[in-house]
Amino acid sequence: MPIYISRGRFTTDAVKGMMAKPENREEAVSNHFKSVGGRLIGWYLTFGPHDWLVIGEFPDNKAAASAVLAAAGGGSLSDVETTVAMSAAEAKATFESAGKVAKEFRSAGRS
Repeated sequence: MPIYISRGRFTTDAVKGMMAKPENREEAVSNHFKSVGGRLIGWYLTFGPHDWLVIGEFPDNKAAASAVLAAAGGGSLSDVETTVAMSAAEAKATFESAGKVAKEFRSAGRS
């Protein structure tokens, strides 16, 4: 299954709520992913421009987007970004395919 990496920020209200009543969000996120056929690989609190990072597997883009949109719509998250990740084997196959296709592609402004 494809792997997706999502990251984002907590709203101020979410941070206040979690400080008042701390909880481990990993189980909730895992169950959320399972509800659309996915699997949680990891949940992390992070420093810098993002407050959290989640890595999950989903059967397809629709399932991944459904999980991310539902979580973002809950009101505790903002600035959510999701990236599809490829394994080394998938990346190699992609570069091989791109190499074949590139031979037949003419870039703009080139004869």
